[in-house]
Amino acid sequence: MTVNLSKGQAISLQKSDGGTLTAVRMGLGWQAAPRRGLFGRRTKDIDLDASAVLFAGNEPKDVVFFRHLVSDDGSVRHTGDNLVGGVGQGGDDEAILVDLQRVPARIDQIVFTVNSFTGQTFAEVENAFCRLVDETNGQELARYTLTGGGRYTAQIMAKVHRQGTGWQMTALGTPTDGRTFQDLMPAILPLL
Repeated sequence: MTVNLSKGQAISLQKSDGGTLTAVRMGLGWQAAPRRGLFGRRTKDIDLDASAVLFAGNEPKDVVFFRHLVSDDGSVRHTGDNLVGGVGQGGDDEAILVDLQRVPARIDQIVFTVNSFTGQTFAEVENAFCRLVDETNGQELARYTLTGGGRYTAQIMAKVHRQGTGWQMTALGTPTDGRTFQDLMPAILPLL
């Protein structure tokens, strides 16, 4: 059963049978919002990018994004860059796979971001979502919907962080501006 997350809401990443999740997928999906033009409705391709920044305390140690598809330790993997988004099918346009058992012990947080590489604002995007899926069985665990558009070009979506012996996900939903994860670092650090 999926939990629809609101900003700041946290969920434990425990399986319903009491076991611990071992592998998760953070999926990102979106469509370009149609605009009215002189000759009817049309859309413009929008290139959103998903990134995962791995932290030890407040120190970024690695990042996975379209130019660095696999973390140095191999525990986090990006499935590849999508330059235009979806066509309304509801699936993931970009995904980042996390093998929680392989994440080094020193990494205590993984922050997931989305940014508009081409610079369009989220007012030009619709049906955008971030979701967490149990990669072992395909079950969607949580979904965070980008609502309300806005004049910003990036969002710090969620973080997965160690909680005792397991992991927890917190929906952040913090709007900001930037074309790459590097641009977002000043906005990420206060959320750790």
